[in-house]
Parts: sequence; C-alpha cells; structure tokens
Amino acid sequence: MPPSPAEPPSHVEVLIIGAGLSGIGAAYHLQTLCPTRSYAILEGRGAMGGTWDLFRYPGVRSDSDMYTLGYRFRPWLGGKAIAEGPSIKAYIEETAAEYGIDRHIRYHHRATRAEWSSEDSRWTVDVEVGPERVPTRMTCGFLYACTGYYDYASGYTPTWPGTERFQGRVVHPQHWPEDLDYSGKRVVVIGSGATAVTLVPAMAGRAAHVTMLQRSPTYIADQPAEDGVAQALRYVLPRRVAYAAARWKNVLRGMFFYKLARSRPGLMKWLLRLGVRRALGKTFDADTHFAPRYNPWDERLCVAPDGDLFHAIREGHASVVTDHIESFTETGLKLRSGAHLDADVIVTATGLNVKILSGLSLVVDGAPVQLARTLTYKGMMFSDVPNLVAAFGYTNASWTLKCDLVAEYTCRLLNHMRQHGYTQSTPRVGGPAMTPEPVLDFSSGYVQRALDALPRQGSRAPWRLYQNYVRDLVMMRYGRVDDDAMEFRRGGDALSSQALPPAVGASSGAEAARR
Repeated sequence: MPPSPAEPPSHVEVLIIGAGLSGIGAAYHLQTLCPTRSYAILEGRGAMGGTWDLFRYPGVRSDSDMYTLGYRFRPWLGGKAIAEGPSIKAYIEETAAEYGIDRHIRYHHRATRAEWSSEDSRWTVDVEVGPERVPTRMTCGFLYACTGYYDYASGYTPTWPGTERFQGRVVHPQHWPEDLDYSGKRVVVIGSGATAVTLVPAMAGRAAHVTMLQRSPTYIADQPAEDGVAQALRYVLPRRVAYAAARWKNVLRGMFFYKLARSRPGLMKWLLRLGVRRALGKTFDADTHFAPRYNPWDERLCVAPDGDLFHAIREGHASVVTDHIESFTETGLKLRSGAHLDADVIVTATGLNVKILSGLSLVVDGAPVQLARTLTYKGMMFSDVPNLVAAFGYTNASWTLKCDLVAEYTCRLLNHMRQHGYTQSTPRVGGPAMTPEPVLDFSSGYVQRALDALPRQGSRAPWRLYQNYVRDLVMMRYGRVDDDAMEFRRGGDALSSQALPPAVGASSGAEAARR
C-alpha cells in the first residue's frame, strides 16, 4: 500500500537539500531530464527562497543581473535587471509553483548527517523535523546539496572594545529586526562590501544621516538598474529568444570585464575611479574612499544600481569614512584617528561565516569525510565521495549560471548510470601527482577565514575551477560523463572504501566500469 500524503516516503532516488534558487533549479532539471526518478527537497526553514527569504534588511537586492541570475529555462520578465530581494523570492516561488516543484518540498526538515554504504549503494540521512527537531531518517541513492556556502544561523561580527557601552542598538543585516525604526536617527554602517553598499542608500531616505565606515575601500561600479538592450530585445524578438540573447550578452560582457580586470588591472582601476569622479565630482576625495589597495576582482566587485550610493552621498544624506574603530562609546564610535562618529543605530555589515554543505557531516563506509582533504571534481563533486553533488556558483559571475550547468550535468550522470546499470559514481584522483591549491583565489575576509575548512582544487581539469562559463558549458553540457576520473560501479560489485587503494586512478575506474 502506498504511503498516505501525511506519511511521505522515507526513500527517494534523489534527495535535494535546500529549496533556494539552486535547489528549485535542480528539481526542475531533474523532473524534466530524469522524469522517472523520484525526488524530494528538504528545507530547514519554513519557506523556500534560501538567501532571498533569509535576508530582510532594507534594500536587499542582487548584485548580479537577473538575465544571468535567473534560470535559463524560465525568462525573467521583471522590469529591473538589478532586482530587489522580494522580487527574486517571488520569481523562485512562481517557478516552483509553475512546474509543481513546491509539492516535493518538506519544510522544517534539517539534514544533519549523511552516511554512505557502498554495500547498499545508498545514503542514510539523519534529519531533524520541526521546531522540536524530532529525529528521523531518510535514504536515497543520490544526494544533491543545494545549501549555498554560508552559515544561515549567524553572520560574522568582529569583537570591538566597549561594545557593551553603546546606548543605541547594534544589528547585523543577516538578522534584521522587524521592529527597528531608524527614522530620523543617525546610522553608522560598518563595512564596505555588497551589503553595506546596498544598505546605505536604502536607509538614507529615512534616517537623519547614514555613514558608511570602512577600514579600506571597495571597488564600486555604477550600473543601470534596468537593461535597455534587454528591454529593446523584448519588442523585436519572441520572449524566450529575447531572454536568451540578453543572457548571453550579459555573460559575454561580464567575461570581458573580468578578463580585462585580470589582464589590465591598471586600466580597470582607472575606469572605475573615473566613474566615481563623474558621480561625485572632482572635489570629492575618491582616492581615499574609493581606491582600494588590491586589484579589481581580487574581491568581488560591488554594484550601485543607477549610482544610488553616489547619489545619496552627493545629496548629503550619506557619507563615507575610511578609518579603524578604536572602541565603541556610549554615543557611537571612537576612531583610531581620534574622530568620533555619533550614532543611534550601528549596523555591522561585516560579512558572512562560510559553512560548507550547511554543516552536514558526511561518512563514507564508516569513515568520516574531511572535505578539506578532498579535491573538487568539476566544481560539483568531491574526490572519493560517491553519489554526491553540491551546487556552487561562480565568484566572478551570477550564481545560477554554474548551478544550471551542474544540474544539467547531474542529470546526464544519472541517466548514464541508469543506462549502464551503475549504482555508484565516484570521482577518483589518479594520474600524475597534483599539488592541492585553494579552491578560491579571493582575498575577501569571509573566504580567507574559511580556507582551512574548504575542499581544494587541483592543477588540471577536471579538478580545477576555471571560473569561466563558456569553458564550463562545453565541458558539462557536451563533455564525456565517463571520463578517466570517474569510477562507476554496480551494486553487485560494490566494494567498501577499505578495499580500495588511497587514490584509484583511471585504470581502476575503467576496470570497475567493465564489470
């Protein structure tokens, strides 16, 4: 007898963790390209949307255009290319409803541990259900993690002397309080990253004054909130064709400017500073406040849609101070220079805590997996970890571009396994020795703080991340699934990890595939 609706099945062929932008996209591809496979989505929160449901601070928006952040299969029809958070959340919800994906989501289901059995060719996943965190278990043949890369429970906040002395309110953007009224108040936003660049102009309209306090500057590009070319294409081309054209236009534009930044950093610096001087005038001290010491794209470039940050500064509603905090005081912040910033509200837009796989612990055949000792395979799987894919986006382009490719490749992999009767697919490092390298080359604080916990990358494909959409598209949409680094096994000849040598190369993978 099939389970009742109140008792959903405890086993599915594919278990997706996370109902955010990448999780909903993964489900669409799975039910479209692998329609006979059963699946479920576990979501620890009470609503879908991931990042776009969690963050509620004023002005929350994407810093990537929606023609590339949106799904390839469902056109973005909103007016703004740089869209606000609620619009993105609605887009995700509408996508899930349109394709029936919402019926597969199990809310308040938090996956905490997953153990793989080679003998059974399946994962056993420990899940906490509901506010009471009632323990239960599910099993699946394939695990698909769409959890993002940061800790949803808490953001990063440094420790400053005298914090307890401050008589006003201190808030972190990741947990914005609904009852915070900053109308007519003096606000200091600590930070200069994407969150701060978003918050300052959004709060400047209601606050008495908003000051962005930064230890060091960030590169900020003035970009139109609406894409004129994309809007024009809608009038002359069918909807999907216009969307695809706008998407590719923005992909190539982004790749061009990224390559320019890496190959001609001096020219890119000049262009960005020229934009600031045009927005704020020649008398503004752009070299102090908007001229970072690092090269463009050593950290992610921030976007000011329609120059909103520069407009707030020019109108006198906001200002930028570049200095270090010496201590909190009763009425604000004392700076190392001796200056004092008066504040009623202090916002610590100081970054994120990276938490790979949302803290999910992995065990393979009784051995705990230390992800920091693994290599990433095509930026989506981990060496010696079977039947597990993790969706990670680009650092130099829209998150969804890579996640769409990962979803397509995962479906190709699943179809290949079913066609040949395989139950296990495991990336194995073989061939000439490689020196592991950091998986990300960003100098951003949140990346540097997490490097010791992140998987590594190798020096050659398929173990290296190139952060290049066109290259990845060719590899993941058209490249071989049964390459020399992938070992396939059937359930009847599944071996425990103890029976395998430490690094199984291409010959072992080919031998296993022939059995």
